[in-house]
Amino acid sequence: MSRDADVRTVRAGRRTVEVHRPGKVLFPGDGRTKEYTKSDLVDYYRAVAPFMLPHLRGRPLMLERHPDGVGGPKFMQKNTPDGYPGWIDRVEVTKEGGTVRHTVCDDTATLVFLADQACLTLHRWLSRVGRVDRPDRMVFDLDPSGTDFAPVHQAAWLLAELLDELRLPSALMTTGSRGLHVVVPVNGHHDFDEIREFAKDVADALVAEHPEKFTTEARKKDRGDRLYLDVQRNAYAQTAVVPYTVRAKPGAPVATPISWTQLDDPDLDARRWSIEDAVDQARTNPWAGVMTKGRALGPARRRLNALRG
Repeated sequence: MSRDADVRTVRAGRRTVEVHRPGKVLFPGDGRTKEYTKSDLVDYYRAVAPFMLPHLRGRPLMLERHPDGVGGPKFMQKNTPDGYPGWIDRVEVTKEGGTVRHTVCDDTATLVFLADQACLTLHRWLSRVGRVDRPDRMVFDLDPSGTDFAPVHQAAWLLAELLDELRLPSALMTTGSRGLHVVVPVNGHHDFDEIREFAKDVADALVAEHPEKFTTEARKKDRGDRLYLDVQRNAYAQTAVVPYTVRAKPGAPVATPISWTQLDDPDLDARRWSIEDAVDQARTNPWAGVMTKGRALGPARRRLNALRG
C-alpha cells in the first residue's frame, strides 16, 4: 500500500484499487462525534467485507453517494455508470418502460471502489440475480415517530413473539438511523406481491392487538405518536439497507446485526455501533445459522389465519 496527498493504493483481494483524495472529510466532527475521512471509510469497508459480502453477493444495489460528505448533496444511483471498471458485476433488471443496470458487489475490491466513489450507504434488493422476482428476505422496518427508543424495543419483542408463533425464524438489526429491522429468511418460492401481502397481514395483526401503539398507516400525518410498522420494502425494485453498511449520519453509524439477547441492552439504540466498533460486533456472528433457514409461507399463512380467527 502506498500513499500520497491525492491517491492511496489499496490491496483488496486479488485487485489493487486507487482511492482518490483519501484525506477528504466525509463525516465532519462536531465535538460530540469524531471526524472520519474517505480513507477511514475504505478501511472500515475492507475490514468488514468478510461479514458484509454474504449479504451483498448476487443482489442488485442502489447506491447512496455523498461526493462532498454528509453535509453536502446526495444522490441515489441505480444505473451503473459506463466508467465503472469492467471487473465490477452488473445486472440488467426490468422497470416500467425499460431496464436498469444495477451494480452488484461480489468482492472486497468492489466495496473499496464504491467507497472511493463516496458511496456511504449500500441499499440492496431482497432478491438475487437470476431470480430477481423471487425475494429470499422479508423485512419489517420498525420506524418510531420520535427519538424515544422504548417503542422500538417493545415492537421488536412483540413482533418476534408473533413470528415465533408462526414458526418463522427472524433476525434483528439496528438501522444506523432511527429504528430496527426485523429480517425473516424465506425460501425464494414466492413473488414480491405474496411476500408484501403476508408481511402486511402480520403487521396488521400486531396493530389489531395494540392499536394505540402501532400503525401501518403510510401517511405520516395519520400516524400520530404511534410506531410505524413499515412493510413497503417488500416490493419489486424496493431496497433495504445492507447489514454492516454505513449511514450518512454524524459519527458514521452502522446498520448492525444483533442477537435477540442484545435487545435488552440499556445502551442499545439505532446508532449504537459505528465504523469504530461494528467489526467487533460482526465477529460475534449474531445471526449465526438464521439466514440459512428460509421458509415457505404456506404453513405460516395458515397459522396466521388461525390466530386471526
